[in-house]
Amino acid sequence: MSVEKRHLEDFTVGERAISPGRTVTEADIVMFAALSGDWSELHTNAEYMKDSLFGERIAHGLLTLSIAYGLALRTRGYPPIDVLAFLGIDKVRFRVPVLIGDTVKVESEVIEARPSKSRHHAGIVKFKNTVKNQRDEDVASWEATLMVSRRLEEK
Repeated sequence: MSVEKRHLEDFTVGERAISPGRTVTEADIVMFAALSGDWSELHTNAEYMKDSLFGERIAHGLLTLSIAYGLALRTRGYPPIDVLAFLGIDKVRFRVPVLIGDTVKVESEVIEARPSKSRHHAGIVKFKNTVKNQRDEDVASWEATLMVSRRLEEK
């Protein structure tokens, strides 16, 4: 059974989407610390952080980015994108710390959609993504570039 997928021609510059929300938990932070090896007190020591600028533990920036990237994939809806390659992320910025119990969502905008210069069967789609918390504060942002398939006409 074939699943319909979105191709380059299905994207329009300026198109926007918003992801569902997701609440960041203490378990997320502990698991990310274990996976990444980053056991910094900023993330794992409640007593240390009581007297800090934030007053409590904060999520790792890269954990926030990882959760947000997964949420951004969910903004595309159905059908899924026919991704050929993940080309990278740029312009990553962290503005407001994410705390245990914060709920984040991603607002995503297509900022580029063009045929690939080197691969006839592919296109390049770039997204600007902004992570917002439950207070509608901009938490983080980044741009992601994907190589996607083109809908080539048969001759």
